[in-house]
Amino acid sequence: MNDFTYQNPTRIHFGKTALSHLPSELARFGGQVVLVYGTGSVKRSGLYDRVVRELETAGKEVTEVAGVPSNPTYAKVLEGCEAVRRAKADLILAVGGGSVVDCSKMISASAYLEDDPWEHYIEKGLPLCEKTVPIGVILTMAGTGSEMNAGGVITNEEKHLKLGCNFLHPTFSLLDPTLTLTVPRGQMLSGAFDVICHLHEQYFSDEGDQITDDLIEGLLRGMIRETRKAALDPTDYDTRANLMWGATMGLNESLGLGKTQDWAVHTIEHQVGAYTHCPHGQGLAAISPAYYRFLLPWAQKKLARWAQNVWQIDPAGRDEETMARLGIDALESFLHEVGLPTTLRELGATEEMLPRIAESTLLRGGYHLLTADEVLEILKNCY
Repeated sequence: MNDFTYQNPTRIHFGKTALSHLPSELARFGGQVVLVYGTGSVKRSGLYDRVVRELETAGKEVTEVAGVPSNPTYAKVLEGCEAVRRAKADLILAVGGGSVVDCSKMISASAYLEDDPWEHYIEKGLPLCEKTVPIGVILTMAGTGSEMNAGGVITNEEKHLKLGCNFLHPTFSLLDPTLTLTVPRGQMLSGAFDVICHLHEQYFSDEGDQITDDLIEGLLRGMIRETRKAALDPTDYDTRANLMWGATMGLNESLGLGKTQDWAVHTIEHQVGAYTHCPHGQGLAAISPAYYRFLLPWAQKKLARWAQNVWQIDPAGRDEETMARLGIDALESFLHEVGLPTTLRELGATEEMLPRIAESTLLRGGYHLLTADEVLEILKNCY
């Protein structure tokens, strides 16, 4: 176990009554609210009208930042910064999925920053601006875990870069699983695999027995079970509630404690997303089996443990390498079973894109630090 310090300041209200806590949360802040949301689903579902009524009842003056795309852009961040400054906002209220929340985090961190935010945070990794705006979240899609962590991923379209950074935690998050029931099946499955991949990124590092790994294995089994159930019946409340809470727990920063962590699949997918704008979880699904097959010489022991404890493969009469390969095969079979893509071609990638994606990928790895040539090899193997 590595040393760590941990604090998570986000207050969570979970369940069918979660939105009933919005008035009391709004009462903690001043009268100027910037409402950030996506490209229209919150209006079609009626959630927008409900939230606006609550804001009006609370006496808030509302400025809107609408149209945050599924891969939030730096241009939208800058638009939001201008809105926050103009309104002198007391609260940013993010209503939507992880993309809206991520965008809101960078807006909060950047609105009063004198430097260029992309250069300050993403390129130089400099500290958080002293003046930020509190963030509240009403979550409509499970997957990113952004409702209870500090991270945010933003796409710079001019630079063809999709990169993440730690900004700040939401002050509160309202998690009502019924709000996720209108999410299309493909997006729901994409979010579910994003959670599974978050767990993998934290799991595939270090050896030995760790309580953290035991927790991850249990949550992986649960997420696989609930994803299978959701693929068959996307309307079941309990299934969607389990997926939503699993997403929050999967990346609220507690399961990576004491671990080196990996994050190579995510950094590769971020650049695939920068070129194709594919749904994040679908990109992760297409890359994961090829990445773990590549990683096998360095991670064989952990992959074998994963095969036994997560995929429930009987180790009797099987050596470590066989177990590891069977685990990866089980992952790939699961992706086919629930209807997630397993090739980059399915996501609109072309062969011509692959070298550019590889060259622009942030090189990561828990057991093995990737090179650009190795990233290209992995991309070709999942093309």
